[in-house]
Amino acid sequence: MLLEFITTNRDLIIARTREKVANRTVPRPTEVEIVHGVPLFLGQLSARLRAEVDPAPSQIGASATLHGVELLNAGLTIGQVVHDYGNVCQAITELAVEVGAQITNDDFGTLNLCLDIAIAEAVTEFARQREQKIMGQGVEHLGFLAHELRNLLNTATLAFEAVRLGNVGIGGSTGTLLGNSLDGMRYLISRSLAEVRLEVGPRHDERILVANILEEIEIAAILQTKNRDVQLSIEPTESGVMVDGDAQILVSIMTNLVHNACKFTRPRGHVTLRTRVTTDRVSIDVADQCGGLPPGMVAKLFQPYEQHAIDRSGLGLGLAISLRGARAIGGDIHVRDLPGVGCVFTVDLRRSE
Repeated sequence: MLLEFITTNRDLIIARTREKVANRTVPRPTEVEIVHGVPLFLGQLSARLRAEVDPAPSQIGASATLHGVELLNAGLTIGQVVHDYGNVCQAITELAVEVGAQITNDDFGTLNLCLDIAIAEAVTEFARQREQKIMGQGVEHLGFLAHELRNLLNTATLAFEAVRLGNVGIGGSTGTLLGNSLDGMRYLISRSLAEVRLEVGPRHDERILVANILEEIEIAAILQTKNRDVQLSIEPTESGVMVDGDAQILVSIMTNLVHNACKFTRPRGHVTLRTRVTTDRVSIDVADQCGGLPPGMVAKLFQPYEQHAIDRSGLGLGLAISLRGARAIGGDIHVRDLPGVGCVFTVDLRRSE
């Protein structure tokens, strides 16, 4: 009787369920969920009921597992999966009561059994698939990092060996190559530590003296500016200006922006840091002389794994991590292109009261 009721009233059940999903506030519904998820589950439920009056748990689980995978691939969350099942079941039950359908308690028991097992199996498979996806991304990320560090280490080792054997002097091109490799490894390790801090926390909110951050950045950039023949200028800031945030994350953000500015600025060019202060915000500009950006590049700068160096060096994660870090401490990062001249990256932060 239940299968016949669902088959006869399929369109009404789908329409009612879609209305429930659309009116839901938490979790927020999506078009994929409304258009694709609702009829998918109802079709699976009908198939189970058609197979047997009392479907075997293994059959329900197998179908629910497929549903969980499909919804994961469609970009839905676990919460949406659970509510997707529940809304369909509620729509069936409410409509049956309203029209006075002759559905037995055993039929409703079968429906509840389907719902219970389906949710459990779909969520389990959903979580397993998502964990595999996350682990896969993590392994890929680790692989990129290890590959880049290995390249830098190999270069530093070869350069050091040449200097050690007395074939070249430390002040020449080989010494510069050694310095660049060591600086690159320092940068990658520093950025990775900041990324770990963002992932696992907890962040340490504190009042940070802007002058101290700028001084630390200047000291850290000495080797890179010298090796790349770039001049770094830091304009004085107002005395006592402080911002709210996590000092380690902020140092990582500024280090990355200055690192990129020096990397892309033409030889004998300038990188300038300038601080602007208002009553409630502090903005730190990092201006380079890279020559400007190609059309459409601004929108891609903060995407993960986007590499912009001509030699394709680096992982393409620095700006993405910097943006996450800035937003994690209540700030943001903006970029302004100066065609033919360079770029200005602005870190916007909360000023301490």
